[in-house]
Amino acid sequence: MSKTWFITGCSTGFGRALTEELLKSTDAQVVATARDIETLVDLKQAYKNRLLTSVLDVRNPNHIVDSVKHALDKFGRIDVLVNNAGYGIGGVLEECSMQSIRDVFDTNVFGLMEMTKAVLPTMRSQKCGHIFNFSSIAGLVGIAGISVYNGSKFAVEGVSEALSEEIAPFGIKVTIIEPGPFRTEFFGKAYDMAPENLAYKSTIGSQVRHYRKEAHKNQIGDPVKAVQIIIQIAEMKEPPLRMILGNIAMDTMLQKIKTQNDDFIKNEALSRSADYDCKEAA
Repeated sequence: MSKTWFITGCSTGFGRALTEELLKSTDAQVVATARDIETLVDLKQAYKNRLLTSVLDVRNPNHIVDSVKHALDKFGRIDVLVNNAGYGIGGVLEECSMQSIRDVFDTNVFGLMEMTKAVLPTMRSQKCGHIFNFSSIAGLVGIAGISVYNGSKFAVEGVSEALSEEIAPFGIKVTIIEPGPFRTEFFGKAYDMAPENLAYKSTIGSQVRHYRKEAHKNQIGDPVKAVQIIIQIAEMKEPPLRMILGNIAMDTMLQKIKTQNDDFIKNEALSRSADYDCKEAA
């Protein structure tokens, strides 16, 4: 039986690439959502029977409810949910307004959580399903100059890890996708830059702005290869909880594991000294 995929954020980037690859290379039925579904007209015309497009801003609860209902009305089930919608924000913490911080969390974290909650009843009744939550290498490693984005993706990591255990008894799987730099619109349309605070100009402030300009459209990550890996994972009987994508992301994570492990071991005795003494505990 062909699977039904529900994907958020399909106008560009990973969402668009995944939608195209599923329609081209598999027999899957796809619910492709975007804030502007005019960006999906060409795919809709080419794959009328297998593709449902739906207006969805994950910050809008009514959009979420309506999109899930439309998906179930057309295809009867949702087998795979891909929480891809999200965007980045550059700038040190002090440069980011509280409103911009709340906006990023509304999309990257709260929208993801509400979308997941809307689909879980269907997956539980089916006793199967697979949820892919897009994080980032920035959800595993703190990077100066994008601390707010780091915070949103670290939150996705924690929610997803615990969620995987909560829903495993219902036959539902979770995989967290952690890309490094990929050649998408991440540093273009999908990226906000906070107003510059000149106090940071000589440290990280200028670097993070320069990196955005230099990296955009020059990233080594291939989105098509990435989504092909996601499709492969969806067919696994025992899929990974986490999937790091790209050499830069893998190298960055391996270095963090070493540094973090060395730090833990160095301070192990001090860490262990925080408990009550054995006699007091008894």
